[in-house]
Amino acid sequence: MDIEALKTLKLHEFEEAAAGYRSSSDMASSAKDAVEQRITVQMQKVLKGETADAAVGQLREVTKDFHYVQVECGLVATALKAFAADMRPAQDKLTRALSEAAEHKFTVGADGAVSYPAAGENPGGSPPKAGSAGASKYTGTAGLIEQQAVNQDPNPNHAIAQGIANRIAEALKEATDTDHKWAPQLRKLKADDDLVVSDGDWADVAKDTEGVRGAGQHYLDSLPQPPKDGSPKANADWWKGLDPDQQAAWTALHPDTVGGLDGLPATVRDEANRMVLDERRGQYQTELNGMPKPPANEWTWITAGMFPSKVHTDEWMDWDKKYGDRYRHLESSLKGMGAIQNRFDQTSKDGLPEAYLLGFSPEGHGRAILANGNPDTAKHQAVYVPGTTSNLEGFGGSIDRTTELWRQTQHADHNASVSTIAWLGYDAPQDIVKDSPFEHYAYDGAPAYRKFMDGLDASYGGTGEPHRTAIGHSYGTTLIGAAAEKGDLNADDVIFAGSPGVKVGSAGEMDVPKGHVWNEEADGDKVPDIGRWGHGGSQWKMGGGVFLIPSDEAFGANQMNTHPEGSGPSATKGAHGHSEYWNRDTTALKNQALVVLGQYGNVTAPR
Repeated sequence: MDIEALKTLKLHEFEEAAAGYRSSSDMASSAKDAVEQRITVQMQKVLKGETADAAVGQLREVTKDFHYVQVECGLVATALKAFAADMRPAQDKLTRALSEAAEHKFTVGADGAVSYPAAGENPGGSPPKAGSAGASKYTGTAGLIEQQAVNQDPNPNHAIAQGIANRIAEALKEATDTDHKWAPQLRKLKADDDLVVSDGDWADVAKDTEGVRGAGQHYLDSLPQPPKDGSPKANADWWKGLDPDQQAAWTALHPDTVGGLDGLPATVRDEANRMVLDERRGQYQTELNGMPKPPANEWTWITAGMFPSKVHTDEWMDWDKKYGDRYRHLESSLKGMGAIQNRFDQTSKDGLPEAYLLGFSPEGHGRAILANGNPDTAKHQAVYVPGTTSNLEGFGGSIDRTTELWRQTQHADHNASVSTIAWLGYDAPQDIVKDSPFEHYAYDGAPAYRKFMDGLDASYGGTGEPHRTAIGHSYGTTLIGAAAEKGDLNADDVIFAGSPGVKVGSAGEMDVPKGHVWNEEADGDKVPDIGRWGHGGSQWKMGGGVFLIPSDEAFGANQMNTHPEGSGPSATKGAHGHSEYWNRDTTALKNQALVVLGQYGNVTAPR
């Protein structure tokens, strides 16, 4: 970049363009919300049938288009803002250098050389002559020698001009480096010329984000940083202290960071995590599409001695060695992402509220936190923790359970303000025999659960204090117990279902008011018996000479009925086994909903 180009570069035009793209992003976001939360909702209320369903499906596609525009325009806005911020120091340095040259009546050439007039005295010799100074070409020792020679010139203007020339050269180099860094990134920020937002488009967004994040690191570093290992309140204070452009920059460049900070508003986390979800889904699907598929002839038979054995074929074994683990990870993760998207698509159907994605990561076994209804405004909050074998692939099951719980609260009180949350924020044991007997899964995940519960307080914007219920199933009850054992659970009620043990010996140790620990054990559920008698006791606390679990009377929990109740239209079904506690129209689900609503007097006990 030359002097004239840098001097006349109108950075305010880039900032104005950034503001325009930011406005476009905001408008796309508003349009997305209008279609998703108002138009679609009203259509489903007044229209029924295949035509109406098809129209709703088309509107959902439009919603996805708006979301893509929102994300891409937000990214362009941040890139332009960051480019202007990166280029301004170089332009300011050039402006100051040119101003200093003008003050000394020096002339600056197009090549950056600074001409200076005759000045000074030279006793016994010719008067110091005028001259010209260019940027220093040397570094290290050679540069020091060159500077020493300049300083020894009897014309004092030489040293001044040399300093100006060096600063001009530095400004031009910084500007050129900035231009070379940003030009390719800005050129990449363009969309296909079709009207379909494909997986490839979202994979491209992920690449764009990575590129802009790398180029804009200096800009991002100049912004207020989130507190390291901050509490939810500290996170909330940090976010509130950012101006809208700074908030937008963090969301555009680090949606994973913003989406993972407990204490931030649910709407903010949801926006950031949906960006991560769409980008990862695009990346994963594109990668999966490009991988060799598993051979169709997976199995063959061999004869070992007198008996035939079924074994994998050599072809399949070779594929599995090269691609198997990654292929299965992509497939299982995409299944979980599909379940989350399906829940988004169910919004407003039969009155189902907006869903908020409060956490998401496909790494490892995966993380996901999804709320039915906005917890920042809900009077009643319920946070469900799933148990052994839980992972992103099966997260749809946790969504279904919390969705059914939300529906049941509305049956009990159709005006109730409720948010039910599926919390897969920990590494659950993946094998019932090999993993579930070990307590470290619970203790490792407990701090994240407590922090999330505290975050619900920090982000709450409703009136008064919300009523909060912690709900655990199977090993999820063990995590909740570990969380209460080691710190403040920040809950008003605790519900256990199918618990094998909870790390404490009595309900009085659960960090909730007396009488607010509830338990369900269905007929045929063998997990409580395993906790009561087995696994060597490594997971459970000794109490009164036996291993106490929430189903034992001595533990002190309120036992809730899981058997059929009533007759006629209001009758409820019984829950059986380990997995029916959230089945629709069951007594178990009804009693849970009553606790979530604080209607304790209507909860029924086993007969």
